Amino acid sequence: MSGANDLYDPKQVAALSDDALAAGVEAARQAFDSAADLEALHQAHTAHIGDRSPLALANREIGALPPAAKADAGRRVNAARSEVRQAHAQRLVVLESERDARVLVEETVDVTLPSDRRPLGARHPLTTIQERVADVFVAMGYQVAEGPEIESEWFNFDALNIGVDHPARSMMDTFWVQRPDAGSESGSADSGLVLRTHTSPVQARTMLGQQPPIYVICPGKVFRTDELDATHTPVFHQVEGLVVDEGITMAHLKGTLDHFASAMFGPGIGTRLRPSYFPFTEPSAEMDLICFVCRGDSVGNPDRPCRTCGSEGWIEWGGCGMVNPRVLQAAGIDSQRYSGFAFGIGIERTMMFRNNAADMRDMVEGDVRFTAAFGMEA
Repeated sequence: MSGANDLYDPKQVAALSDDALAAGVEAARQAFDSAADLEALHQAHTAHIGDRSPLALANREIGALPPAAKADAGRRVNAARSEVRQAHAQRLVVLESERDARVLVEETVDVTLPSDRRPLGARHPLTTIQERVADVFVAMGYQVAEGPEIESEWFNFDALNIGVDHPARSMMDTFWVQRPDAGSESGSADSGLVLRTHTSPVQARTMLGQQPPIYVICPGKVFRTDELDATHTPVFHQVEGLVVDEGITMAHLKGTLDHFASAMFGPGIGTRLRPSYFPFTEPSAEMDLICFVCRGDSVGNPDRPCRTCGSEGWIEWGGCGMVNPRVLQAAGIDSQRYSGFAFGIGIERTMMFRNNAADMRDMVEGDVRFTAAFGMEA
């Protein structure tokens, strides 16, 4: 039996001819060039590069060739398919650039046009500042304490060493809900009810409810019989801090206030303490902020006057001091073993300092145009 006369005796596969491959490449180029958008290009990609495309089917026919012919056919098919992919990539770049340019034109927004959105409201900046204060002290390990706004006279005055003859008990300062001589439902006339004049009653309640160490802040709403004007309001907000522990000194108070001031007004804002008097602290002090506008540079410098601090270099911020031993004793805490400090600031005053809000009436009138200007703090 005689064998084949030629080792290279390929079968005649029409799809693998040079003409067929060139025709497939040209058809793909024309389809890509005629695609007007990315969707049409995707369809052309499927037709000429996909699994059922002519070049893909030609690649499958290589298996029908004898071994000596497969390498040459594979090289020619791969070259054709590479040309088709390159043509597709070039057209894709062109169509994507056209799409991006078109989107920029079609989706242009005229930011100078008036908005058609009407916001329903805004978060009040006093609420934002209270939460910011709470975050500062919670980060230092403090707890946030709350108490009732209608308070017992004993908690509001007596527990804080405010005597019966103190002017704060008069009708000029206090909103009375129930006078002491009116008695209560149980017939007791020992203590009346007031709208709390400060948040210090929460401190008294905290000391009665837990043993030292105590580290709390007490934010909340307070009430006094003031006329509403640019700098006063009968309903305002305070935040008070209380620390009771062994070995607490004025140095701890000063360091806490300096950190608090820096957190609220920026680095480099320190505090100073001026001797003062409060019934529930001894010694007591008024705390001043270094002016956050001039940083004290306006003092004695007529060339750089400062309206914020009146060229004094300091701005009054609140009151503070070491907790009076009588207050500790009234709460059942051993004043020989424990000491503490307390401080109180006005939230409205803090907002006026931080945001240059000149008129306190703007804070209570509920005008959304005032509150929306402050935005949202992180």
